[in-house]
Amino acid sequence: MAGILVAVFWAILVSFLALVLVRLAQTLKATTKMVAEVSDQAVPLLADASATVRSAHTQLARVDAIAADVQEVTANASALSSTVSSAFGGPLVKVAAFGYGVRRAIGKKGEPEPKRTVVGRTLPGARRGGRRNRRSKD
Repeated sequence: MAGILVAVFWAILVSFLALVLVRLAQTLKATTKMVAEVSDQAVPLLADASATVRSAHTQLARVDAIAADVQEVTANASALSSTVSSAFGGPLVKVAAFGYGVRRAIGKKGEPEPKRTVVGRTLPGARRGGRRNRRSKD
């Protein structure tokens, strides 16, 4: 009786192991098929990505050249601006200041300068204007 029981147990165990091996074989076949499909799809995608990266590199090289040209133009414009400013700015400011002074002197000719009282003190008319920015570019 013990021999029959061991033989039945052994038959059930072998059947269970055979079923597990069949399922494992099916899973390995499906995995192999899926890896092959992914490989077939990945190779063209990698080729397209490589072409895209090459194209982007070419475009970046062009943008770099354009940026260098823009930087050179900006430097030239800055130099031109400072040259024009130094050549014409100082004399024009002086001419404008002279013209303003002449107009003010002609407009106030004959009028007495009024005095202004600030905190108990009387200030002459020349100091009434307040603070002025006296920076000059030479």
